[in-house]
Amino acid sequence: MDILALDLGTSSVRGLVLDADAVPRPGALARRRVRMQLGDGGATLDGAGYLAHLVECLDELAAGGHLRDVGRVATSGQWHSVLPLGRAGEPLGPVLTWLDTRPEPPAGVAGPADAAAYHQRTGTWWHRAYWSVRLPWLRERGVGRPARFVGLVEYALGALLEEAPMSVSQASGTGLLDLSALTWDAEACALAGAGPGELPELAPEEWRGRLRPEHARRWPQLADAAWTAPVGDGAASNIGQGCVDPGRAAVTVGTSAAVRLVQPAPAGWGLPPLPDGLWRYRVDHDHVLTGTAYSSGGNLFAWARRELRLPQGAELDAALARIAPGGGVAADPRLGGDRAPGRAPAGSGTLGGLSFGTDAVEIVAGLMSGVCRLIAADLVELESTVDGPVEVVLGGGAMAASAWWRESFAASLAPRRVRYQPDPEIGAAGAARAALGRLDVPVRLVDIGRTDEVASPTPSAPRAPRALPERPLS
Repeated sequence: MDILALDLGTSSVRGLVLDADAVPRPGALARRRVRMQLGDGGATLDGAGYLAHLVECLDELAAGGHLRDVGRVATSGQWHSVLPLGRAGEPLGPVLTWLDTRPEPPAGVAGPADAAAYHQRTGTWWHRAYWSVRLPWLRERGVGRPARFVGLVEYALGALLEEAPMSVSQASGTGLLDLSALTWDAEACALAGAGPGELPELAPEEWRGRLRPEHARRWPQLADAAWTAPVGDGAASNIGQGCVDPGRAAVTVGTSAAVRLVQPAPAGWGLPPLPDGLWRYRVDHDHVLTGTAYSSGGNLFAWARRELRLPQGAELDAALARIAPGGGVAADPRLGGDRAPGRAPAGSGTLGGLSFGTDAVEIVAGLMSGVCRLIAADLVELESTVDGPVEVVLGGGAMAASAWWRESFAASLAPRRVRYQPDPEIGAAGAARAALGRLDVPVRLVDIGRTDEVASPTPSAPRAPRALPERPLS
């Protein structure tokens, strides 16, 4: 049995077919780039256009004969997006993505009664990144009369499947989920103004979906395939990087950047303590993901290519090689503003120490080094949640594209051991492993500065035993 893994990201839509051991099939990859609409703090996607790209990927894979042995479909999808729908399921506006910094809390609303308890319970804050602030803001902007709200993942899959409930992983990214009880949190929903029927149904642990009949006729190879509950893109990346236990953190740099680690936490039991500056989401019913994220990552390259005439390919690699790892101009890379819990708006990036001799490569190197420093500082707080320093695995498309950036991370994160997962499709691969219930599948890792490759250790079982925590919820 093969697995079709869909990666529903903010910069592209991908479809990848893997075998029963989660190894990609040669040539079985379809990809479509998507264009985000940016400006004045806004960062939106066109839902209908996005769905069309997904359909094109499925058509391409079907035409290539890659879907004939697919028995299961897995999905990695972006967290935090929200789309208001009308009574007939029609979009009432664009998709609000994680990068959008415009939402503000309603005037005169005080927020959570106990902010610390709210943070521990939902893993989030009363912040523009989450639906507790986003839903009231969308209503105030007059997007019509929404019948309900969904994420981009639920919108896309809802168009293809007979039903598309929201997985606990995707729900945790809304900021409205009680991470222990795995139900919508009453206080968070009250802040969001979300009434009965306005939020998606939550998928049960063993949920399986099926294509609608009209789509089964279009892709008959998938007619009998079982669709598994989607995994948030950050969680899928951790799995794809082989970072599925508390002793190993993933640093992922794709369009954006993040540092995260997975901990066992079966549903219904108490959660590990959560430091004030870190968020926490769900991987599945048995694991949580703790970390922090940044609005700048590979998008720094896109900006520099567009605005600074940055060299590309081998020319860029050669120019960066002349700069010491972690070097470049002094720079704050927060061009897109802060991710939660920070509140700096878009346009907060800065450059310092420029001269007439400064070139584009020194500027982008400084921005890349700035991301390294942000992650190095926050990794210290992340390590406070586990016993001692962790090993770090780098991954993501931007990491695959730049050896200099990998070396800069190794220098910034020293003396920790830093390794690299060279597969650029870590999200799709991670989603496939989650669908198999095999978070422990070994992945290929490369030591930074060396050429040897090793298999990751596999300390985590596919399902953490429910007796692991010492105490139930009171």
